[in-house]
Amino acid sequence: MHWYTGNTLYDTVLTAAFAFAAFVIIGGFFAQSSYGRFSTTKLGLNLNPKLGWWLMEIPATVVFLISYLAGPNRFEPTSLVLAGIWLLHYANRGWFFPLAIRQAPGKRGTFNISVIVMGMLVTSMHGYLNGTLFSHDFFGQYTTQWLTDPRFLVGLVIYLCGFALLVNSESIVRNLREKGSPGGAEYRIPFGGGFRFVTSPAYLGEIIAWSGFALLTWALPGVAILLITAGNLIPRALGTHRWYQDKFPEYPTDRKALIPYVL
Repeated sequence: MHWYTGNTLYDTVLTAAFAFAAFVIIGGFFAQSSYGRFSTTKLGLNLNPKLGWWLMEIPATVVFLISYLAGPNRFEPTSLVLAGIWLLHYANRGWFFPLAIRQAPGKRGTFNISVIVMGMLVTSMHGYLNGTLFSHDFFGQYTTQWLTDPRFLVGLVIYLCGFALLVNSESIVRNLREKGSPGGAEYRIPFGGGFRFVTSPAYLGEIIAWSGFALLTWALPGVAILLITAGNLIPRALGTHRWYQDKFPEYPTDRKALIPYVL
């Protein structure tokens, strides 16, 4: 993997992304991001989670498209395939997921404005770095031969497996609250799919997906987002596991927090 592209702006943003990854990893030892079951009113304004998730993720679509369409290789086959993988992920994460959230009527906002601001910073950097990389191909890496390279093929399989686990796990949780009666119990124990093994299979799927993405792109922006994702989700998965154990005395004792049979 190469670091220095010679593009001052790009190299500066990439350096900032790794610095932010270090901040997230260190910060994860001290506190959880304020949204969902870990939300707090102590940090100021909280928004509806539908709006909060959408605002946080929208730069990953908008900034990516602006950056990608500005590049000279935007219509090259490999660049289009990489862009398609990106847009698949954020069609789910940035659009379908927030719009499909089922929130109990009258429930207070749980998505803190600080999380939205930090999230928008990450997704803006993420969108810029990858959109620019795919359509500028600074290192001449993304020729059509890249689509048959073992790194791309293995990475794509890993990515799709992680993405499938992510989508399936989110669907199971979403359907715990029936669409016709959103005022039911706010939290229940999920079963089936990845929940047979771990408390947070969606987090595991996200980490697997970005691991595959880092491999199939073979580029440092993918490594940066993997570190940021893992730094945020691993401590959150451990906290979520403890939360379920405390809230539900009957919680399955054979489930691990994040990695089946291990963690």
